[in-house]
Amino acid sequence: MELFGKIVFWHWWIVGVVLLGVEIMMPAQVFLWLGISAGLTGGILLVAPDIGWEWQLVFFGVLSVGSIVGWRLYQKKYPPQTDEPMLNRRGSQYVGRTFELTEEMALGRGKISVDDTTWRAEYDAGGDLPAGSRVKVVDINGTTLKVEPA
Repeated sequence: MELFGKIVFWHWWIVGVVLLGVEIMMPAQVFLWLGISAGLTGGILLVAPDIGWEWQLVFFGVLSVGSIVGWRLYQKKYPPQTDEPMLNRRGSQYVGRTFELTEEMALGRGKISVDDTTWRAEYDAGGDLPAGSRVKVVDINGTTLKVEPA
């Protein structure tokens, strides 16, 4: 008894449609390329129907890995352009700006008020600064703004 039986082109097209459906529900730009690879494997099988299931899996694997790696390289070379590049990195937009300490900075830690939000601030030199001092944001580490006296 053969493990997979006779796999024909439309089996791969069904797998491709299912994978595209998974991509719609969980967008990660991985299942998209797997679904396209399954569709292409079905297309190869439509042209050459006597290919064994082993070679079908090889074609699917090579097309899948090749398309995912190719897409990642393309995205790295041509990153998407946006009018708000700091949208998901809110703290990064504050680097280079100057703010006022709302609390005294003791042992290199304090708080600053930025617009309507209070942020933790760190001063790498570890010194104390009085409340009301002007500080410049030089870097960000998670939700902590790295500052230095302005």
